[in-house]
Amino acid sequence: MNWPQETRQRALAACRSGQSNASVARSLGVPKGTVAWWLHQDRAGRDALPGAHRSTCHRCDGDELDPAAYSYLLGLYLGDGHIVRPKQHRVHNLTIACSDAWPGLMDEAEAAIRAVLPRNSVCRVRARGCTSVKVYSGHLPCLFPQHGPGKKHDRPILLADWQQEVINSHGWSLIRGLVHSDGSRTHNWARRTVDGEHRRHDYIRYEFTNKSADIRDIYTSTLDRLGVTWRATRRRDDVHTVSVARRASVALMDEHIGAKY
Repeated sequence: MNWPQETRQRALAACRSGQSNASVARSLGVPKGTVAWWLHQDRAGRDALPGAHRSTCHRCDGDELDPAAYSYLLGLYLGDGHIVRPKQHRVHNLTIACSDAWPGLMDEAEAAIRAVLPRNSVCRVRARGCTSVKVYSGHLPCLFPQHGPGKKHDRPILLADWQQEVINSHGWSLIRGLVHSDGSRTHNWARRTVDGEHRRHDYIRYEFTNKSADIRDIYTSTLDRLGVTWRATRRRDDVHTVSVARRASVALMDEHIGAKY
């Protein structure tokens, strides 16, 4: 039977107000199964059905992407993140490893994941001294085409054109993610001789350490675009560090990044 559209809308309005399907059916003289079917169709049209939902993917489905959150999450992934697909799982998972010393970083990592993948559940997995913020999605390789077998510093890490466009507009978000993952803000001091007198000079320095030359290049090229002066050093143990210590550049970093918490 074809019921009037007005009856259907009255039924849906009553269900949304908290009335049961049975009471709505009795008040309108409509079969209870018909009310249930209308409610199902309405929820399906609003993508509000219970259970699993389709992951958000602007590459496959043209969904909207939060560029600032994505740039920050990309920085976290390039620093302390990894993507894997265990044999027993149907989809990939992204894990961001966070030290327990920085609970605020865990909150920001989770917030960024929720903004980029709003239809996916985020969980935290505790381990000794650290907590992993994790999400499962079949679209992670689309969002992070840098994913591949082996360690990131053993394979090329190149940004796709669309990723470069995103960080060109949200470079500070990327830098913030990289510093929060593989960087630090520290107090340093050095001795200087001024007019024959030895003086102690205290200053703030941002350091970023990563074994991947490609990731360091992404970091430094973004710093260049943002007007930040940096210096690269290499220690005997083949650890490469990018340092920002000039007063004006440190002020810029403080304005947009600050210390981890």
